[in-house]
Amino acid sequence: MQIQLQQLQPVYLEKEKLVGSEIWNNQQIFESGSLVEIVAASGRGKSSFIHFLYGLRNDYQGKISLEGVAPDAFNYKQTALLRSKKLSIVFQDLKLFESATCLQNILVKNALTGFSSTDAIEAMAERLGVRNKLAAMAGNCSYGERQRIAIIRALQQPFEFLLLDEPFSHLDEMNREKALDLILEETKKQNAGIVLADLETNPSFPATKRLKL
Repeated sequence: MQIQLQQLQPVYLEKEKLVGSEIWNNQQIFESGSLVEIVAASGRGKSSFIHFLYGLRNDYQGKISLEGVAPDAFNYKQTALLRSKKLSIVFQDLKLFESATCLQNILVKNALTGFSSTDAIEAMAERLGVRNKLAAMAGNCSYGERQRIAIIRALQQPFEFLLLDEPFSHLDEMNREKALDLILEETKKQNAGIVLADLETNPSFPATKRLKL
């Protein structure tokens, strides 16, 4: 998959926040296999940018092309196929079902894709230190535990790009490294790319392109 950006600009963002951006009002191309890190302070539109790519919002000027097609030009079935086969995401607010168990939250994705096995899910949870939380209600877990569950859920599908919106914000250094290692490993298996939006540069992330938002 190729993602093309042409003079993209959120319609609501103040003009002064567009100055100096390497994304807004610029042209960029992201190829499958590339590891792109987008860095910006709060309020500069990181979450909006991720939502634009995923097709959740279209309140922008300029153009986004996914394989030559704008996200808002896809019909319902095309959007569903895109999100189940080519784009996966970890939202900043995670979007877990708090009244369901952590395992049920993961299996919701896996039930749609049939991509993985329960054994593989449990192995990922063991690596990230949350296997003992799989039977717990998501709403009863710490935010850091829920972040790791959301990361595991995002990996239960085929994808050509993985979109990450501040995915490690509540993890300590050790757990951040474990989560990043798992993400990079699974992404490499699929020859996929990553778009990581964060507040600061992550020195452990082997970015092929680092851009200021």
